[in-house]
Amino acid sequence: LLLLQVLVSCFWLGQSEVVPSFESSCPQFFFRETPPNEALEPEDPAWICQRYKNQYYFATLYDRSRRIPVYSAYLYQPGPGKRPKTWLVEPQLMGATYPKTMEREWTLLNSYSVSLEQLSKSQAILQDYKNLTGLNRGHLNPNSHHNSSESRTATFTLTNIVPQDEKLNGGAWNNYEQQTMMRKTQGCKTTYVVVGAVPGNNYIAKGRVNKPSYLWSSACCEVDTNHRKAWGVIAENDKNEVQLLTLGELEDMLTELYGRDQVSLFNSDCPRE
Repeated sequence: LLLLQVLVSCFWLGQSEVVPSFESSCPQFFFRETPPNEALEPEDPAWICQRYKNQYYFATLYDRSRRIPVYSAYLYQPGPGKRPKTWLVEPQLMGATYPKTMEREWTLLNSYSVSLEQLSKSQAILQDYKNLTGLNRGHLNPNSHHNSSESRTATFTLTNIVPQDEKLNGGAWNNYEQQTMMRKTQGCKTTYVVVGAVPGNNYIAKGRVNKPSYLWSSACCEVDTNHRKAWGVIAENDKNEVQLLTLGELEDMLTELYGRDQVSLFNSDCPRE
């Protein structure tokens, strides 16, 4: 009986990384524990509570077939620190029997008898992002928005990056992440962020990894119990320009770009105007 309990608990723990829903597993990264609605969901989604060293740091909706994140959601808590160097992957995209914490490719190949082909079927791998021309590994959730070495390291998973125009990544987008966010969040007690990528028609790595047509970011900030403010930005992924919008304007633009139901990124208590 004890062995059975251990087996059951191990199986249950194995489910805790790629999860059935954010509401049930890591709702703390969403304002009022409300993730974006289903209008952004891809055909083959994976809900990932991004876990590193036995702790959740953010949430990512992943598009398995395009091998890019749809969005990552996190709390804005910037702080000084070094930029990590090690890239990680998500073992549980291969199946629930694999480790529930992000790992290095090398560790999976050498300690878990995983083949590179097996890993590459489930997600983007380091090889996909080698020899890029005019593109960077663009973080959705940037390491600079976190205040501990563990939380910064957790953003260095290939499930949190997309092929991003290098001028945009180092220019206007970086300016938004560093300067505009700092300015806009003044007076905020807690700022919830959802940042995403709209799939495009082009691919890298011989058609394996989609190059998004747009990148976007949205924020909902709690000033106090009764006051909130919200905003959004969007950028075409081949121009060094970022457009600042109201949350409502961003949701309307995404609704048009996705061509499905009306997009809702936050609980209705976040102001759309």
